[in-house]
Amino acid sequence: MKDNAPQSANIGKFQDKLVTADGQTRASVPLSNPETLWFNTGTLCNIECLNCYIDSSPTNDALVYITADEVRDYLDQINARDWPVREIGFTGGEPFMNPQMIDMTRACLERGYEVLILTNAMQPMMRRRVQDGLVQLQRDFGDKLTLRISVDHHRPELHDEERGKGSFAKTLTGMEWLRDHGFNMAVAGRTVWGDTDAESRAGYAAFFAKHRFQIDAQNPGQTVLFPEMDETVEVPEITTACWGILNKSPDAVMCASARMVVKRKGADRPAVLACTLLPYAPEFEMGHTLAEAEADVHLNHPHCAKFCVLGGASCSG
Repeated sequence: MKDNAPQSANIGKFQDKLVTADGQTRASVPLSNPETLWFNTGTLCNIECLNCYIDSSPTNDALVYITADEVRDYLDQINARDWPVREIGFTGGEPFMNPQMIDMTRACLERGYEVLILTNAMQPMMRRRVQDGLVQLQRDFGDKLTLRISVDHHRPELHDEERGKGSFAKTLTGMEWLRDHGFNMAVAGRTVWGDTDAESRAGYAAFFAKHRFQIDAQNPGQTVLFPEMDETVEVPEITTACWGILNKSPDAVMCASARMVVKRKGADRPAVLACTLLPYAPEFEMGHTLAEAEADVHLNHPHCAKFCVLGGASCSG
C-alpha cells in the first residue's frame, strides 16, 4: 500500500509534523466548517486502474466494506457534535461493490443530507438489484442524490488507457441509464494528459452535448478535473507564511471542511481520517470518533501541498 514515506524528489521534507525541513513552522488547518463527511465503502473494485491513488482492485480489501449500522452511528455522532454537515460522500473502491450501498444511501437521505456517490457506473451499478434500489431512492429523494462518474478523459481511447479496453463504453452505458432515469450526475476527470483547463472543459462539453447529459462542463463542482498525485515530483512544504504569500485561507483547504471514515481489514471498528487522499498514511488517522477528528491537521505530506493548497482541488462539489 502507498504510505507517507518520502520520495526521492522530497528527501528531507515532510518528516516533522510541526516543522518543515528548513525549520519553519508547518502550516496546519483547523476543522472550521465540517460540511462533508465521507465514507470509504471498501477498496474492492471491479477494475484496476493504471494510477489509482488508493490502489483499488478486484483483490485489494485493505479497507473492508463498511456497514449501514456503522454509517448510522456516525450520523448520530454528527448530530451529537452539532456539525453543520450538508453532504455525505461515498467513495471506494467502487461503492456499488458494497452490498449495503443502497441501505447506507437511504440512511443518509432519510436524515436530510445530500448524498454524493463516486462511481465508475459500470457493472456493479448496473445489477438489477442496485438499479431497482437507485430508482426507489430517486423517486423518494430526487435531487438530494448525485452520482459523480469517473470519466478520466472525454476521448474513449485515453479513458481506456487508464481503466482498460472497453471501459469507456461500459461507463457510457451506465451514464445513459442514469440520464434516462433522471438522476443528477457529475463527472470526475484527470489532467494527466496535458490538456489545458479550457481544452479539457471544451472536450467534456462536447461529450455531454452529444449524449444529452445535463452536466455543466464549466462548473468545477459538476466537472471536477483532478491534478495527478505523483509523489515523485518535488513540491514545496507549506508553512504558516504561505497563507499570506498565496493569498489563501486555511478554510479553503479540504481538511477544513471534511473528514473520511474507513474500516481497516482486521479492525474491530472504523476510524476517522483527516483526508480522503491519504487512506494509508497513519499520521492522518485521527481516532475512531468525530470528537477526536476535530483536531487540527498538519500539512505534512506532498499531496497537501501539490493537490490541495497549490492545486486547489477538493473532493466535494
